[in-house]
Amino acid sequence: MKKFISMLICVFAFVAISNAQSSIQPAKAGVTYGKKVDKKGAISVKQLEKALEGKDTFNGKVEGEVVQVCTKKGCFLTLKREADKEPFMVRFTDYGYFVPQDLIGKTVVLEGKAKVKETTVEWQKHYAEDMGKSKEEIAKINKPRKDISLVADGVLVVK
Repeated sequence: MKKFISMLICVFAFVAISNAQSSIQPAKAGVTYGKKVDKKGAISVKQLEKALEGKDTFNGKVEGEVVQVCTKKGCFLTLKREADKEPFMVRFTDYGYFVPQDLIGKTVVLEGKAKVKETTVEWQKHYAEDMGKSKEEIAKINKPRKDISLVADGVLVVK
C-alpha cells in the first residue's frame, strides 16, 4: 500500500511538472500575466535605451515585441531591439508568474524596473540552455555582457 501511494504521488508530481507550461493562459490581445497593466504611457524599446543612457534605472512601462520565451516554463522572455543588437532579458518579479510560448512574435507592454547590468558567463549559459540553444552555441559564450535587464511586475498582450 505504501508503494502504491508513493507511486501515485510521483505520477501526480510528474503530471504537474510536465503540464506547467500548458496551464498558462494562451497569449491573446488583452490577456495580462502578473500585475494588471494598461498600455497608457508605455515607451518603445528604443526610447528605453535612450532613457537608460543618462540614468541607472528606469521605472515604468515599455512596449515591444517578444523574441524568445524560456522553453522550460516561461520564466523569462526577451524583447526585440534594433537589427544590430541582441534582444534584452525580461524576468518576472519574484518569479510570481510565467508566460506561454505562444507569446513569441506578440507585442506586449511590460511594467517594471529596467537597468543596465552585467550578466556573467554562467548566467548567460544558463539562459541559453533554458532557451534551448545547442551545446555549440552555449560553448561560444565566454565573456560577461553588459546589457539592459528588466524585471516586470506585469505583462499585457497588446497584439
